[in-house]
Amino acid sequence: MNPMWFLRAVRWLRHPPSQGRVILVVAVVVACLAIWGAEKMFGFPEGLRPNSVRNLNR
Repeated sequence: MNPMWFLRAVRWLRHPPSQGRVILVVAVVVACLAIWGAEKMFGFPEGLRPNSVRNLNR
């Protein structure tokens, strides 16, 4: 690990994020999981599928 990550962790421990920011992050994660779950349950919409997939690794 980069030593900068340890310094960031120490800073985060000394000054933790506000409750509002924690709730925002949790809400975004829950929304992403809900979208993923709906996609797995109902499938991907046919109208949003590409007509062809081209190889971008040329």
